[in-house]
Amino acid sequence: MPKIIPIRDLKNTSEISQMCKESNGPIYVTKNGYGDMVIMSMEFYEEKMFMLDMYNKLIAAEEQIKAGKVLGGDASIKAIREKYNV
Repeated sequence: MPKIIPIRDLKNTSEISQMCKESNGPIYVTKNGYGDMVIMSMEFYEEKMFMLDMYNKLIAAEEQIKAGKVLGGDASIKAIREKYNV
């Protein structure tokens, strides 16, 4: 269940900070009964940004596969050896 608080509750910063650390997700802040902001702990934010970056890299890799811009294992090793004279 999402955590929702009114904007006036942001006055107590230490309580909000503790709430963010204890929460396993974002906290939605409302203003006049409507959604206004989302706050979250740094750990939760960094985890979500890591996952977003990973998904973007997977999408890029799938696009490269569809476009045929990939090499097999043997061809990859051969290209690396030629590039670095190994």
